[in-house]
Amino acid sequence: MNNLQALLLHAVDIFFYLLEMLILVRILLSWIVGYQGGSVMRLLYNLTEPILQPVRNMVDKSPLGGGVGLDFSPVFALILLRLVKALLMALIQMV
Repeated sequence: MNNLQALLLHAVDIFFYLLEMLILVRILLSWIVGYQGGSVMRLLYNLTEPILQPVRNMVDKSPLGGGVGLDFSPVFALILLRLVKALLMALIQMV
């Protein structure tokens, strides 16, 4: 493995770690009653919604999704992020 591959692997790892942490923080803050506003929540929403909304749309259209009353899109998004990360890291290591 050369230095460029190591750098790319590290960058991909950090990028996906940050995305996962942002989603987890958004989940935790959404559980705090009365903490719906504020600049932190808006920032988290703006950074994570481009990932969560497509996943939410897929879950709602699936035979199992919709109507449950709980938003499982963050869980599915975290799983998908892990899969995409593994795929990218494998591709980088192959080059």
